[in-house]
Amino acid sequence: MNRRRGFTLVELLTIVALLATLFGLLVPAIQAARETAHRSSCSNNLRQIGLAASNHESARGRFPIGAESRQWDEKPGFQHQFFRWSVLAHLAPYYEGEEVLRGLDLTVPLYVGYRPTDVSPQNKPIVKLVIPLFLCPSDVARAVSDLFGPTNYAGCTGSGAGGGTPFEVDGIYGINSRTRARDVTDGLAKTVAFAESILGSGPTSVPATAGVDVVTGYGFAMDAPLTEAACGRPFYYNFTDLRGFSWANGEYRTTLYNHARGPNAATMDCLAALMNTTDKARQYAAYGWRGPRSRHPGGVNVVMADGSVKLAGDGIDADVWRAAATIAGSEPGSLP
Repeated sequence: MNRRRGFTLVELLTIVALLATLFGLLVPAIQAARETAHRSSCSNNLRQIGLAASNHESARGRFPIGAESRQWDEKPGFQHQFFRWSVLAHLAPYYEGEEVLRGLDLTVPLYVGYRPTDVSPQNKPIVKLVIPLFLCPSDVARAVSDLFGPTNYAGCTGSGAGGGTPFEVDGIYGINSRTRARDVTDGLAKTVAFAESILGSGPTSVPATAGVDVVTGYGFAMDAPLTEAACGRPFYYNFTDLRGFSWANGEYRTTLYNHARGPNAATMDCLAALMNTTDKARQYAAYGWRGPRSRHPGGVNVVMADGSVKLAGDGIDADVWRAAATIAGSEPGSLP
């Protein structure tokens, strides 16, 4: 009569050790494959946004505005900055498969009152939508606001000159910008149009850095234009909302960025609002030194004005990086 022989303790331990080794080898490979897929999806999102911008330029003779500031005829004394519609919102007719965005009513301001909750009623259900096209799957890919759908992608205003001004910028996108393809004399293939950035996290409107991370937070310097001294001692951190909280909102917290900071910079982003003016067209305009950030190892995805997508490395030369942001700087070279 044959007796079935079981595993000895040594054999069992050997099998466990082998399985653990195989698991240890497989997990990094699976994670790497997942990140490769996520990065490819992120690149494709940027490519679609870049294509929509190119189609806008072809149809209307210019790229879309970076952010909107104009008089609301119903209330002529209302601050123009509260129109605030972003470049991503103005591209709504040019995205494939995003018909829901075409229901946006851009004839009224995004904000019709002075509270962050005073969103135009007809637009509230649309601006709250979480749109996969606007999210990098390597990041958290979820809303960071109760009122708005988030975005990982922002239009480039240029080098960050002028204390991070959103007006008279040296890049493609800014407040009421009207950049044409022929204005990009540095070349469409050499000029960055959009880049990705990480969604915000942590507490909002706090006066100290406790719980605020350099990567996902920002300092708020209160007044503009920005200075290094003011950015070194912010009044608040994550002022009222987290970075990337709204794809509809055209400002530096959300859909605008510049090259004052390098990719994944170790220095925290810095923002402010223009308070020291009574000019309704400029009052409350957001200034910023906000750089691109990503969860991808080694750099951030950017899309050039010709629609090509590149990975800008974390260690890129600062002069090359700033040159890639401007449309008419006549700088030699381009992103590698």
